[in-house]
Amino acid sequence: MGENALQGIRVLDFTWLLAGPYATRILADFGAEVIKVQSKKTATGVESNATGYFNTWNRNKLSITIDMTHSESQELVLNLVKISDVVIENFTPRVMTNWGLSYEAMKEVKPDLIMVSMSGMGQTGPWRDFIALGPTIQALSSITYLTSYSQGPPVGIGYSYADPVAGLVAALATLAALEHRARTGQGQYMDISEYEVMCSLLGSTMLDYSANHNLAVPRGNTSEYMPASPHGCYKCLGDDRWCVIAVFSDEEWYALCRAMGNPSWAKQQKFSNLLGRLEHRGELEKLLEQWTLKYTPEEVVDMLQRAGVASGIVNNAADLANEPQLKSRGFFVQLHHPVLGNTDSDGTPIRLSRTPAQYRRASPLLGQDNRYIYQDLLGLSEEQLRQYIEKGVIS
Repeated sequence: MGENALQGIRVLDFTWLLAGPYATRILADFGAEVIKVQSKKTATGVESNATGYFNTWNRNKLSITIDMTHSESQELVLNLVKISDVVIENFTPRVMTNWGLSYEAMKEVKPDLIMVSMSGMGQTGPWRDFIALGPTIQALSSITYLTSYSQGPPVGIGYSYADPVAGLVAALATLAALEHRARTGQGQYMDISEYEVMCSLLGSTMLDYSANHNLAVPRGNTSEYMPASPHGCYKCLGDDRWCVIAVFSDEEWYALCRAMGNPSWAKQQKFSNLLGRLEHRGELEKLLEQWTLKYTPEEVVDMLQRAGVASGIVNNAADLANEPQLKSRGFFVQLHHPVLGNTDSDGTPIRLSRTPAQYRRASPLLGQDNRYIYQDLLGLSEEQLRQYIEKGVIS
């Protein structure tokens, strides 16, 4: 397939915020020509092309502007659909249909079109018109409930975990549809509900209930599938600095004790075996944190990993940006943006040996590729382009 896995695939991208743009970014990283459809009216806030947020999720893409409130905009888009392979959108169900861009309408001009609709609750059912963001979906799916330390109020995940998960599912669904089309010549319409995507992550929890009648309850930092103690997150020296430690066996416990200098409290009979450490978990956690507070997380982790005890640093954003393991694997991508300058973003974790991801350009400026798309691809004359701009259609 050439040096890019998706070379020759054109994607018309009607997505915004995170879930949809992440899906199309994956496709763009592997060579698809992704055309992001924008408008001056909506390219504001985090959707402004000059923000770091927008740049993170929209690298390798092209940008055109079109105001969909104009009657002439539909014809322009349908002409783009004719020369595209995939249309992806993550609006609520009413939006594309209101623009006259339903799957049925677009299939009339492109019979083998692949369309992916990403919404909070899916295109059907009583919740179809509900507007939802990642944290809302996480709460409805019960993931948020499971983040509590006890039966009290949940802590929450802290970021929109549901969005990148839905983006990955949408990208995978698109690849499956492209393969299906290559074999059969048939396009497909795919309805992806972010709510259903998140519920699918609870498979083991639902199986445990159906098979063993075990209710899903918050477990805090305790080990869910293999008994361990200590097993938690501990405050370290510094401002809001933490580490995690997990001890699964008596041998690891003795190694931890040696790393700590064999403190007298660790020699107590109640901590001498795993059952005792589990029974007295709360007391043990406090005593261990008295030791971790004397050192930075880097120092704690270095000592414990050398001793053979599982441990890690709780990284903040600055830690991640300078993490030696991520740097050594080339995880971060630096691209030059005409407004933001040199920018860093996460590379794709998807590794293909023969057709690896390529990072060709930072996110586009608003309407940066209007001439290429409208004139080179659609064949508009200079006069036609000027008239569309004057009318505000291309805006």
